[in-house]
Amino acid sequence: MKILMLTPYLPFPLLSGGQIRTYNLLKNLSPKHEISLFSFIRDEQEKVYTAKLKKYCRQVKVIKRRQAWDPKNICLAGLSPYPFLVSIYLSFTLRREIKKELDQGNYDLIHAETFYVMPNIPQTQVPILLVEQTIEFMVYQNFVDNLRPWFLKPFLYFDVMKIKIWEKYFWRRSTRLAAMSEEDKQVMTQTVPQKTIDIVANGVDIDFFTKAKIQRPKAPTVLFVGNFKWLPNKDAAKFLTYRLWPKIKAKLPQARLWIVGKNPTEEILALGRKKDVLVDSGVEDIRSAFGQASVLLAPIRNGRGTKYKVLEAMATKLPVITTPLGIEGIEAKVNQEVLIAQGEENLARQTVELLKNPLLGQKLAKSAFSLVKKEYNWGRISNSLDKIYQKLGQSRG
Repeated sequence: MKILMLTPYLPFPLLSGGQIRTYNLLKNLSPKHEISLFSFIRDEQEKVYTAKLKKYCRQVKVIKRRQAWDPKNICLAGLSPYPFLVSIYLSFTLRREIKKELDQGNYDLIHAETFYVMPNIPQTQVPILLVEQTIEFMVYQNFVDNLRPWFLKPFLYFDVMKIKIWEKYFWRRSTRLAAMSEEDKQVMTQTVPQKTIDIVANGVDIDFFTKAKIQRPKAPTVLFVGNFKWLPNKDAAKFLTYRLWPKIKAKLPQARLWIVGKNPTEEILALGRKKDVLVDSGVEDIRSAFGQASVLLAPIRNGRGTKYKVLEAMATKLPVITTPLGIEGIEAKVNQEVLIAQGEENLARQTVELLKNPLLGQKLAKSAFSLVKKEYNWGRISNSLDKIYQKLGQSRG
C-alpha cells in the first residue's frame, strides 16, 4: 500500500517516546508498504538524520517548525480559534506540500500521529488514520489544575478548552482512530461512538534491550527515567524527589536516587542538590541506566498512554514500581509482573520493601520480561497496525 505518514517530529534520533514509536513502526512496516514521511523539525541540523529514515521510506520531507514562543504562534492562539498547541504546528507550506503529494501520488491512506498535525491535511478522499499517543486535553487540564500562579489559570483553561474542542473535532473528521490503551479508547468512544477505535499499543525492541550489560549496584539505587520536555515527567521527578525520597531515605539511608533524562530544566537540575540525588542528562545508552539500577520507580500522576520507561525496564529485567496511570496500556499483573501503588506513603513503602527483598525483584523482573517479549515486541505491534492499514485500504476500494 502507498501511505503518507505525518508526524510532529523527525523519528530520529531516538530521544523521545514518539520518536521511538514511529521509527520502529517504519522499520517493521517498510517491507510491506511504500511510505512517504512528512515531519516537522525544530532545527535545520536535524536534516542530517533523514538518511537514517530513507532506508525505510520512499521519501522523507521535513518542514521547520516555528519556535514555541514565536510571536506568530502567540498571535494565532490569542486571535484565532486555534489553541497554542495547534498554532505551533500550523504550516501553510506543509499543507501545500501535502496537497501536491496527494494530487500526484495516488495514496491509499494517510497516517497522522497526534491530532495537532491534522490541520495541515487538506480536504481529501484518502482515508485518514489518526493515532493519539495521548489525549492531549486531559494532560493539559491536569497541568493547569495543579498550576500554582492562580492568575494564569483563566487564560490557560481557555486554551485547554480550545484543545478539547479541536481534538474532538479531528476525532470526528478521521476515518479511523487508534489509541494507546483501553482507558484512552473509552474516553474517545464517549465522543465518537460511531467510529472504529483500535488499540495499537507501544512496544519495545527486545533484541536491543536484552543486550544490556547488567551490573546491579551495591547501594540500593532507585532509577527515574524521562524526557523533560514532557510535563508529566517533570511533575513525577519533582514528586519523587520532594515527597517520596525523604521517606525512602529514612528507611534506607544508604539508598541513592538517579534521575536520567534529556532536556532537564533548571528546576529539574536543582533536584540534584538533594542528598544522594543525581540528575544525569548525559546517558548516551539508556540500557546502561537500566542495567546499573536496583529498581525503576515511575510515580506518574498525569499524562496518558503507555510509558516507554516501564516497557524498557521490563525488557532489561529491572523490577518496576509505578502508579495505575504509569502502567496504563500494559496488561501487567499486579504483584506478579509489577508493583502498583497510589499516594506517596504507599509508593515509598513498596519501594523500600522491594529494595530490601531482591528475590521479589528478581521474580517480578522475570515475569515482566516474559510479558513484554511475548506481547509488546515491535513485530507484533506492527502487525496489528498493518491489519488496520489493510482494512482502511479495503474500505477505500
